[in-house]
Amino acid sequence: MGIRAKLLTEAEKRILLTDGAFGTEIQNWRLDEAAYAGDLGLSHDQKGNNDILAITKPEVPEAITRAYLEAGSDIVSTNTFSANRISQADYAAEHLVREINVASARIARELADEFEAKDGRPRFVAGAIGPTNKTLSLSPDVNDPGYREIDFDYLKGVYREQIDALVEGGADFVLIETVFDTLNAKAGIMAALEAGWAAHRDLPIMLSMTLTDLSGRNLSGHTVEAFWHAVRHARPITIGLNCSFGAEQLRPHVRTLSQVADTLIMVYPNAGLPNELGAYDEAPATTAGLVGEWAVAGQVNVLGGCCGSTPAHIKAIADKVAGLEPRRVCRPEVRTRLAGLEPFTMAA
Repeated sequence: MGIRAKLLTEAEKRILLTDGAFGTEIQNWRLDEAAYAGDLGLSHDQKGNNDILAITKPEVPEAITRAYLEAGSDIVSTNTFSANRISQADYAAEHLVREINVASARIARELADEFEAKDGRPRFVAGAIGPTNKTLSLSPDVNDPGYREIDFDYLKGVYREQIDALVEGGADFVLIETVFDTLNAKAGIMAALEAGWAAHRDLPIMLSMTLTDLSGRNLSGHTVEAFWHAVRHARPITIGLNCSFGAEQLRPHVRTLSQVADTLIMVYPNAGLPNELGAYDEAPATTAGLVGEWAVAGQVNVLGGCCGSTPAHIKAIADKVAGLEPRRVCRPEVRTRLAGLEPFTMAA
């Protein structure tokens, strides 16, 4: 059975659990510069470069991943949100992109296999691809609307380098997450498709959009439904939302997506909204209660957490949705569906 069929089979049985935050969990370790930098001898400070811990202090991402698996995660993501050439340039660590991604994927793969061997329940590894700090859709220069720092082919190459390394390390899926620019996501999609073709395998894609305002748009201006129309051609195995807001604010947008997408819905919100100090106060039981409403309504297939969420949040969600029926994938009528900033559906 291929990995796509394997996940779909499990998703028919129950609501699946992905993991929670890495960044806020790593902060709890209170690591100093030496812990981040290791003996790599890099020219820039590495404190805050969470991704590099896969090679300088692997026990940290390993412990966090293990805690999520113990909490009930069926899917664990690699700690590689910023493990790309663009983001690593801030730390003068561009030459380590392949090593970081391979190491991080191997950590997740080994732990997923360990837990699956214990009880026979399949565990999956999602290779996490963050958006970078560049945008293809918008100009960073207010005086030159047509200016772009990078172009599509360059970003596709950046993503391809990362994806190839994640596949080498054992990732099952490519998770293109926190999508604030739909065109950036398309570059990631093209890179994932090319990586799958090169590896002679089906490399399923997971896509997760992040909203920048309560009206339900990302930074490039697309609504949730328009985003779906723009990426459906990639046959993502999951589509969903993450980060940005807590579960309460995402409620109407989860409902919209669940009604139009003919694939699995995966949602992993922040643990509420940050307080005035930037910390997340929402208790595990509160988060579980809010996302549990989506489960009861039959709107989700995979649940987890983003910023501020912890293994305790994942455990609370797992307990809340245990025994509930997963969402049944909808089958919209055949229509030509296009996307500008708004969705466009041609009449029959």
